[in-house]
Amino acid sequence: MPIYTKTGDKGETSLADGRRVRKCCTRVESYGTIDELSSYIGLLIAKMNGNTISDVATIIPDLISIQNDLFNISSELAGVHTTGYDESIEKLEHHIDDMNLSLPTLHEFILPGGTECAAIAHICRTICRRAERCIITLAETETVNEHIIVYINRLSDYLFMLAKKLNFIAGVKENTWQKTCK
Repeated sequence: MPIYTKTGDKGETSLADGRRVRKCCTRVESYGTIDELSSYIGLLIAKMNGNTISDVATIIPDLISIQNDLFNISSELAGVHTTGYDESIEKLEHHIDDMNLSLPTLHEFILPGGTECAAIAHICRTICRRAERCIITLAETETVNEHIIVYINRLSDYLFMLAKKLNFIAGVKENTWQKTCK
């Protein structure tokens, strides 16, 4: 079976219910941005693979679980109804709380960067925030499962904490914002 169908050659795609929509519509932009986020999380996993620090290795299964959640979210945004997200939201909150307890208290705004893995986690965070904006825009005109918005909001917090943790594990000090405007 060929991978190309030619049905999108005029700038349209099909949703799960068979409706044809423009590829630039907010719904497609929403699940496309979720796909981009999942791909960058895949890059983060690839960069983390083989790391001999045990704390880093334990994060990979969590990231794979997040990718599965993101696939469910993409499917739902495309029109396939999936199961609830309460358990996944609770799991993210648990991970955030655990990381928060094990890291130094944040007193300043930090600049994205540090280790390569932390920098990728920050990129994931910003893509996650963009996905959230797309989904909220979609929710203004169409029905969106409200748990998706909560999950994506919580995921961006998780990714921020993950970037901090990756720098901490590697012993890399965070760069902080130095206010230069008066």
